[in-house]
Amino acid sequence: MFTQAATLIAKTAEDGGGFHAPSIYEFFPDVVTTVFGIPITRIHIIQLIATTAVVLVFWLGTRKMKVVPGRFQSLTEMGLGFVRTNIAYDLLGKKDGERFLPILATMFFMILFMNLTGIIPFLNIAGTAIIAVPLTLAVVSYITFIYAGIKKSPKNFFKNSLFPSGVPWPIYLIVTPIEFISTFIIRPITLTLRLLMNMMVGHLLLVLFFSATTFFLLTAGGWWSILAAGSLAFGFAFTLFEILVAVLQAYVFALLTAVYIQLAVAEEH
Repeated sequence: MFTQAATLIAKTAEDGGGFHAPSIYEFFPDVVTTVFGIPITRIHIIQLIATTAVVLVFWLGTRKMKVVPGRFQSLTEMGLGFVRTNIAYDLLGKKDGERFLPILATMFFMILFMNLTGIIPFLNIAGTAIIAVPLTLAVVSYITFIYAGIKKSPKNFFKNSLFPSGVPWPIYLIVTPIEFISTFIIRPITLTLRLLMNMMVGHLLLVLFFSATTFFLLTAGGWWSILAAGSLAFGFAFTLFEILVAVLQAYVFALLTAVYIQLAVAEEH
């Protein structure tokens, strides 16, 4: 049955039918408008909506601080408390954790809100599903890591990063290039790709399942409609999974940034 379904879908797509499989072009939507000559697409509008939502939530949560917190204040305090305790303090200690908490919290909530737009009806794509946002955040993380290391030990940061102690000097011919590539090149690349690819794949899967459901019900018809129940169930299951991925990716990005900062401010530097 599934082989026949796949064949029917492919044939319908070739014949110009109702089913069109999602592709990479999903992430290059048409320009909606221009602002000062800058093209604005649907994804840019979604990013703006997510950013506005973050600002609004924190504004509502902090505009009237009370000893007995209200709904938005409790939500804000709970979110900030999670980042402070489970990321900043756990990895950097209280002193350095307080120093870098603003940037870690900004990364976490910015990524979280932009990730969640991928499962919100009528938005349906994550603001982090195009490379601009993950790459910008990775560059900020990279600059913060270097700043923390230089601030802690201006003279020894690069030396200790590239020439780890306890290694026989001839081995540095091998170790130093590896350390340079892994520390100063691979880190921002992996941060970018980890976030970007997870959100892209999640979007493509959701589009595939729900568009297949529509195809089976409205285009294929007949007993093919039975398959719509399966694709719809998978769609809802992956929607719930995407919520988990959205939170997890925000946590992992902020956590890895804190890890890099912790390595930069370690005593040996």
